[in-house]
Amino acid sequence: MPPVPQASADNIRNVVLVGDAGTGKTTLVEAALLATGALTRAGRVEDSNTVSDYDPVEMRQQRSINLTLAPTAYDGLKLNLIDTPGYADFVGDLRAGLRAGDAALFIISAADGLTAATRMLWAECAQAGTPRAVILTKLDHQRSSFEESVQQLKDALGDGVLPLYLPTYASDGHTISGLIGLLSQEVADYSSGSRQKQPADAEQLEAIQDDRARLIESIVTESEDETLLDAWVAGEDLDIDTVIADMEKAVVRGEFYPLIPINPVTGLAIQEVLELVAKGFPSPLEHRAVTATTPDGKVLKPLTCDPDGPLLAEVIKTTSEPYVGKLSLVRVFSGTLRPEAPVHVSGHFAADSSHQDHDVDERIGSLFSPLGKSQQLVSECRAGDICAVAKLGRAETGDTLSGVDNPMLLQPWQVPQPLLPTAIEARTKSDEDKLAKALGRLLAEDPSLWLESKEDTGQQVLWCLGEAHLDVVMDRLANVYGVAVDTAPLRVSLRETFADTGQGHGRNVKQSGGHGQYGVCDIEVEPLPQGAGFEFVDKVIGGAVPRQYIASVEKGIRTQMARGVIAGYPVTDIRVTLVGGKAHSVDSSDMAFQTAGSLALKDAAEKTRVSLLEPVAEITVVVPDDYVGAVMTDLSIRRGRLTGTDTEGPGFSKVTAEVPEIELTRYVVDLRSMSHGTGHFSRRHVGYQPMPAAQAEKLTASS
Repeated sequence: MPPVPQASADNIRNVVLVGDAGTGKTTLVEAALLATGALTRAGRVEDSNTVSDYDPVEMRQQRSINLTLAPTAYDGLKLNLIDTPGYADFVGDLRAGLRAGDAALFIISAADGLTAATRMLWAECAQAGTPRAVILTKLDHQRSSFEESVQQLKDALGDGVLPLYLPTYASDGHTISGLIGLLSQEVADYSSGSRQKQPADAEQLEAIQDDRARLIESIVTESEDETLLDAWVAGEDLDIDTVIADMEKAVVRGEFYPLIPINPVTGLAIQEVLELVAKGFPSPLEHRAVTATTPDGKVLKPLTCDPDGPLLAEVIKTTSEPYVGKLSLVRVFSGTLRPEAPVHVSGHFAADSSHQDHDVDERIGSLFSPLGKSQQLVSECRAGDICAVAKLGRAETGDTLSGVDNPMLLQPWQVPQPLLPTAIEARTKSDEDKLAKALGRLLAEDPSLWLESKEDTGQQVLWCLGEAHLDVVMDRLANVYGVAVDTAPLRVSLRETFADTGQGHGRNVKQSGGHGQYGVCDIEVEPLPQGAGFEFVDKVIGGAVPRQYIASVEKGIRTQMARGVIAGYPVTDIRVTLVGGKAHSVDSSDMAFQTAGSLALKDAAEKTRVSLLEPVAEITVVVPDDYVGAVMTDLSIRRGRLTGTDTEGPGFSKVTAEVPEIELTRYVVDLRSMSHGTGHFSRRHVGYQPMPAAQAEKLTASS
């Protein structure tokens, strides 16, 4: 790995590669590294030897699952290429990459067109405000057409999608052999394997004039260069170097998307992509000012990309290996990061996501410029750059690094809500200790992975974004951390309640010589409205139960409520009234009346009707209009109660419903299948409702 020189912010390009799985992102990174001299030979995804996919799990599964950094040098610039996964299950890493990058190469396969996943990824870029260029791959496929692909992209993404180059073809009329530059009016011939440039002939110049005019007009308009615009309107000849210089302004504004057709396998147009990044993409100086807060929420003055400013950086990815330790990939927005320097680590997440808030001072270790498994030591990382940091023990993905005397917090990017629950169990006792440590590391790496310890069911539940996400987590547990883990059927947190009023008698009398036990109590149980919890009322007359044992009866009842009375689930929403009882002057005790209270509640349950309650979630489903009917029908089958529908932007609808949680265990998988990857949903627990008798009887019988 040749050393990548340190660079000032104006000579850095942070470029994130975005695209559906299989479009060629990783192959493009390999080709760019080869073209810039960072590699002597390009790897192949199918050979499991690419720079980006060096993780053993990625190599086994032959797909990108992690954000990775590949720095290289080109034309006096440092290019930080950020490869991101294309699967929906790893959208958290995509969002981290969009946070770290200043512009994106958006890769689209001409053979597959605008897939649902591609549209969703485009929306992610738009939401993040990331400037984009479109890279069109797989034009050598039999069903691919450059002209049809460009028109499809224009129709779907807007007229701002404009080619910078048009393809030239070999004698078969389909294989792309080179490019014609619409701005340079030069031909780049790749038929020999390397680029040979020559002026376009008269016929070619005539053929490109309309496309060239549209491209120049778009650049001039979007760049808002009034001098250039006036000259264009007046019909004057424009200086192409000035047009190229203004292209960066047009790209940054976010409505102009230059397009380049490429073949990363053969190297066709890789030089053109690098030239676009160098001349048409913004430097970190163009990144909008970053607004931070103090850890307690006070908004601070926005910070610019100044290496001499206060330190403000963000952990965009954390990785850890059992024998290597933790390595944090960090984007520096302000100030300069140096080895062995003290920093303040601040992380604030949702409390229910198992990523707890933390603020701690740490001393960082060495700084590296990583390229796959290789790591090159660097002396500093200045504002605008990205590096890897060793020995940040408490840092998690999404954390903020700042000065210990000036702690700050960046609002982390929106972490997707994991919606696929899976109960896991350590296979052996020795695996239990290893499992806790391994999960701690995985949670620090991945904010979209949640861990829930359910006290009422006794299960540990992993919440993942989908089946691919779960596969990766289980793979890492087994093959990276050496933990034998089994999955188990998910037990839903049910509740029991009394459906009718009942009476219970609890008699705990054991007198066979010596100190015995004596406690008798009579209770009345009545149901309360949902969510009321538990009420205990003392209506004992005449001291039938001595005052000191009233609390003992209540404690025994609460203990039995936690254990359940018919199926082992906690009892809720009841009022218990203590109406009578008996005591013994010698044998009565606190424990005797606790037992009596417990027996009384069980006795009442045997004499009256007890219902099972199941948890209910409110879900909000967003799908294209074409799938609304299928979604509503499916929710009805899941015993859902529809509560509303509404529009959600052009062509999309929002459906809300209350659905038993037991019916939602695999809903994230089923919804993707039903909507062909275009739908998504959120959920929140809203309460409990009676379970249908047939299902309740099955659970009761098995308890």
